Amino acid sequence: MNLQSLNTLEYEEIKQDLARHAVSYEGRRYVNELAPMTYLPAIHRAMDETDEAYELLGRGASVPLPSLEGIESIMSLLGTGYMYNEQDLMSVCTFLNSCSQLRKYMASKEQSAPRIAAYGASLQELRHVREEIDRCIRFGVIEDQASKGLERVRKRLAVAKERLNRKLESIMSKHQSILQENLVSMRGGRYVIPVKREYHKQVKGSVLDQSTSGQTVFVEPYDIAALQGELELLAADEAREEGMILSMLSGMVEQEQEALRVNIDVTGTYDFIFAKAKYARTLGARTVALNDRGYLRMNGGRHPKLKDMVPVSLEFGKGYKSLIVTGPNTGGKTVVLKTLGILTLMVHSGMLVPVEEDCDFAVFTDVISVIGDGQSLTQSLSTFSAQMKSIEGMLQDAGKGVLLLIDELAAGTDPGEGFALSIAILEELNRKGANIIVTTHFNELKVFAASTPGFQNARMEFDKETLRPLYKLTIGEAGESYALQIAEKLGIPGNVIQRSQQLVAQQREQQGGRVVWSSPNAGHTGHKTDGVRVSVESNEEDKERTQEGGEQIDSAEEANSKKQAISFEVGDAVYVSSLGRTGIVYEKRNDLGMVGIMIQKQKMQINHKRLKPYLSKAELYPDDYDFDIIFESKDTRKKRKLMRKRHVEGVTIIHTDEEQ
Repeated sequence: MNLQSLNTLEYEEIKQDLARHAVSYEGRRYVNELAPMTYLPAIHRAMDETDEAYELLGRGASVPLPSLEGIESIMSLLGTGYMYNEQDLMSVCTFLNSCSQLRKYMASKEQSAPRIAAYGASLQELRHVREEIDRCIRFGVIEDQASKGLERVRKRLAVAKERLNRKLESIMSKHQSILQENLVSMRGGRYVIPVKREYHKQVKGSVLDQSTSGQTVFVEPYDIAALQGELELLAADEAREEGMILSMLSGMVEQEQEALRVNIDVTGTYDFIFAKAKYARTLGARTVALNDRGYLRMNGGRHPKLKDMVPVSLEFGKGYKSLIVTGPNTGGKTVVLKTLGILTLMVHSGMLVPVEEDCDFAVFTDVISVIGDGQSLTQSLSTFSAQMKSIEGMLQDAGKGVLLLIDELAAGTDPGEGFALSIAILEELNRKGANIIVTTHFNELKVFAASTPGFQNARMEFDKETLRPLYKLTIGEAGESYALQIAEKLGIPGNVIQRSQQLVAQQREQQGGRVVWSSPNAGHTGHKTDGVRVSVESNEEDKERTQEGGEQIDSAEEANSKKQAISFEVGDAVYVSSLGRTGIVYEKRNDLGMVGIMIQKQKMQINHKRLKPYLSKAELYPDDYDFDIIFESKDTRKKRKLMRKRHVEGVTIIHTDEEQ
């Protein structure tokens, strides 16, 4: 899957939320490695496993997931010859006990949760290891019965300690009068008595330490020195016996390292599956149907990060495979894209998603999104430039089975060029067979969607009375921007709004029609320019007829056709009402009433009824002005000048569609 799109759609944030429900380091590792899949059977299995775990949790089941506390460091030392201590071995024993419980639990769920129950059969109980650790170690301490040698040494230690204690009590009693206090202390691991400094020579022994004030001297009496030496020898024997036991147990663990690794892997798998189920419960999520036919039906989809959003429903893949979504700013168009995108990625990851019943998700080979302005100060990219950079990659990677999500296509540039570029991009993406969901403010794209096979309009609903977005997507209808109403509600001064309304009214008076851009295969009539077909139509009354094929004209056109046609001369500047732009006449009206107009070096045929005089050529150019300078390229003019002088072999002038 496209890495940039995963970041744009906040896939990593979803993984972070999911990881909080994992209880082991291995489960969190599985979450960290999670990525959308593209193989339908694998996605199906992963989702079914999550659904089984979800059902178990819903029935109040308490799943005995093994604790992996302390296991990670133990596994990292396997094979190094390291001798584990009592705490390490206790962790292994606890882990094996939990594995045994989990195996029994999953065996009891073979009927209700067969897919996840199957993993339990791989768990190794390793009873001999567990029982031996249990026999040798209790509450983190090696038991006397761990070995006969240890038992003998500890009995001798107990006797030696008893003799030492009795001797100490005798000495303390004998020297009671010269002791600083009636207390046995230890210095350097040896027993000493606290004697007043001025009397320390009365005790036969070695001075090992003195108090900070110097008033107390700590003396080891000679009478107990020999007993302490014997005690140290016995303690060394005990440590040696304990080391032998720990070494024996460590060896047993070493021999079963592969089984332990399997158990840890199975534990991580269960932790991962149940983490997905726990996360699904927090979202109120459910399983969905899957298909590889490119059909998607999302009912009541909610973005996992937006708790209070209005659920979104949409559908594509039957009759049309792409949607052009229109509507006002703040109306939720971007949320629709992000919701569809992240839920699709979650489905591809085997996760349950927050939707309503009767959903069917297509499995795509890739999900590519261009959402957000993507500006970069370091790369000096504007909003438009950044989007075009992303669109470049999208054009390369688009294909059948790829889902493309584009927010505000070609925004941030000249509207006249923007919508033309948008249509050309959409036509190419559509030609490659991709599924496209695009949001836009270009009115021309609404007509494009209505007239181009494979596309369908959709709009975000808006309450005209309260000027509040309803965040509801309606398929089959195009939306309006409500820009002035929203601006007024947001506090733009009344005089600015009134002036805007005046300008809009003037524009509508000037514009008797609109431009319909469609692909050459859309079945419309018109003049083909650079692979895009242009036909000019008028008034909103003709909307339905335009969407059905554009083959009829409205009553306003019929009335206009009766008016005396204005004769436009080559070089005249005219206002094209349907485009809201000015252009230069490069070809006089033909028998069909079409006039050749050039706008920003692009030539097109426009019906004369859509043209209004702006400036005559007499006001713009001298009488002998050579219009070839405007209408022909520099190279063509050179060739024409040369050909007027003489015949030159091999020199030809070829007119492209753009120049014709």
